[in-house]
Amino acid sequence: MNIPIFELERVQSLFENTVDYNLTESGFHPYTLKELLSAEQLEVLSNTVLGYGQTNGAIFLRESISAIYEGVDKDNVLVTNGSSEANFVACHTLLDKGDEVVMMVPNYMQIWGIAEEMGCIPKAFHLKEENNWAPDLEELRSKVTPKTKMIAICNPNNPTGYTLNKEEMDEIVSIAQSVNAWIFSDEVYRGAELDGNTIPSFIGLYDKVMVNGGLSKAYALPGLRLGWLVGPKDSIEDAWAYHDYTSITAGIMSHYIGEIALQPKKRAEILDRNRNMLSENLKEVKQWLDQYGDLFEYVEPKAGGMLFIKYNLDINSTELAEWLRKEKSVFIVAGDCYGMDHYFRIGIGERKEYILSGLDRIKDALKDRFGL
Repeated sequence: MNIPIFELERVQSLFENTVDYNLTESGFHPYTLKELLSAEQLEVLSNTVLGYGQTNGAIFLRESISAIYEGVDKDNVLVTNGSSEANFVACHTLLDKGDEVVMMVPNYMQIWGIAEEMGCIPKAFHLKEENNWAPDLEELRSKVTPKTKMIAICNPNNPTGYTLNKEEMDEIVSIAQSVNAWIFSDEVYRGAELDGNTIPSFIGLYDKVMVNGGLSKAYALPGLRLGWLVGPKDSIEDAWAYHDYTSITAGIMSHYIGEIALQPKKRAEILDRNRNMLSENLKEVKQWLDQYGDLFEYVEPKAGGMLFIKYNLDINSTELAEWLRKEKSVFIVAGDCYGMDHYFRIGIGERKEYILSGLDRIKDALKDRFGL
């Protein structure tokens, strides 16, 4: 097999449904159909003919997606089965064997694995915890070469919750332009900002930009498996050709529900609900962590559904995660999944009572093993 195991996704898939408290979720507590849709909309849905949808995405859905961005229309949009397929399709559209990919780290590591599978050369530039997770753009500039075909960004970042400011975005564009590289920006957490202000997209800053998005994270609708790519029309046309070989089309019901979720009034309602949940939960989790003094260190996220935490215990992060899962039936993401031992990630977009109950299990575990 030429593609490496995607450790983060594989570990979560193996264990997230086997524990009492799954604190690995990186989005928000999902809606039910009854919560999301009106009685009239549910009636329409119940009478939906379960045929194929338009393979690049229904026109009304692509129009709704394009309205989230500036300077694009429906033909700049390709609808995919989740943002994971969007990442896969984008890499196979924009990259060839031997190309260099310089990627923001830590990050959702799917693109790194895809690049390796394609025979590309992935390189890392880092977010620096000592600078509140701001990117080391001098390192980025030093890593790009004439062979660099893509700079891969995650903004807002998974797992740190960092959001790039305008100056950092402009500098990344300048660096990409210097070697004629693509910027591929994973923007699935755009809309989940703690201050309530949606950050700018990279779309429109440079002619060689492609971004992904989707309804799984900021919109709390992961079960729809609805994602998208936005980029130049000729590149989106090429991506559609790859999409024809992968999943062909997203589900017809997802087309219908997704278009409803992205209408301006409903979209604002969804994002406000999730931002309020994030803000309240972050406050509670911080209080829980701070009771332990310098045992835990963290930088408050600016966006996203998670908190990335450094711990000062003499135990490997994978060992810590496995011990908590086996002994206390509570599941966290080991920092090893990001190549960063002595960190772990917990989701803070779930129901507050659920999160706090899971943290109580961790408190018991720390007392049992470390006397804390």
